[in-house]
Amino acid sequence: MQLIGERHYIPLSDGNKIPLMGLGTYSDPRTTPQGTAANAVKLAIEVGYRHIDGALVYYNEHEVGQAIREKIADGTVKREDIFYCGKLWNTFHPPELVRPALERTLKTLQLDYVDLYIIEMPTAFKPGETFYPRDENGKCLYHETDLCATWEALEACKDAGLTKSLGVSNFNKRQLELILKKPGLKHRPVSNQVECHPYFTQPKLLDYCQKNNIVIVGYSPIGTSRDASWVNLKCPPLLEDELLLSIAQKHKKTTSQVALRFNIQRGVVVIPKSFNPQHIKENFQVFDFSLSDTEMKEIEGLNKNIRFVELLMWSDHPEYPFHDNY
Repeated sequence: MQLIGERHYIPLSDGNKIPLMGLGTYSDPRTTPQGTAANAVKLAIEVGYRHIDGALVYYNEHEVGQAIREKIADGTVKREDIFYCGKLWNTFHPPELVRPALERTLKTLQLDYVDLYIIEMPTAFKPGETFYPRDENGKCLYHETDLCATWEALEACKDAGLTKSLGVSNFNKRQLELILKKPGLKHRPVSNQVECHPYFTQPKLLDYCQKNNIVIVGYSPIGTSRDASWVNLKCPPLLEDELLLSIAQKHKKTTSQVALRFNIQRGVVVIPKSFNPQHIKENFQVFDFSLSDTEMKEIEGLNKNIRFVELLMWSDHPEYPFHDNY
């Protein structure tokens, strides 16, 4: 696969294309200073990133949109150069709420369309103003929604020109098949955004998705923060792995760059989240080297089948996706 900086994208099944390297913009609004996301996105676009991954529930789409618009205004990019992925949150699964949710994202970004709009989780929550609705005992309030009905509402959004492509996130094989086998399916999901890195290589799901022309977008591709409130700390820090360190040394690269390159060579899109200027620059420098077949096999051998992001607080949801093998 010829992967050079200027042409680092792969085709989607609907005729559009997705850049292999994106910037993740997840942040905790309680601890992230104002303007941080905007500055990170502006720098990323200057460095060469063309794919920005965001979400309404990151509470920073206004900053991300502002950064994109500024870089368009100063002539760095045109709107069509940027690939923005937005997400439908769990409280907006009822079909009548889908378009208003996307329109809310567009209004916040101050853009006319997104390039990819995905169902963030297959787990519906009780609709309302609160993103994380709970009862008086603190238990999350779930909602019964038909994923196929939600998908039909998304199809209408694509037909209306509000999004170029449609996808899903955190879906297992069974949930993907619900959509793929839906009677009267109009637009297939082009992507499935899931956790994917050398300690969790997703071989079965990757194989299934590739056979069905669904691109895997890997989140946490270099591991994740060590925040015990939502991260599984039984999984050791990925970037300290001895094999990754030795391969990195050989290529004069960092372990992050080796982990990212590993996924890219498998045809997996990566969206490492960083607001650190040095890391934003470093993460993009993965198109000037390649891993040998032997190195790829060695890294594949690191798979522990352990998730960093288990989301166990929702494991009693009927559509919790991670009980299944894949």
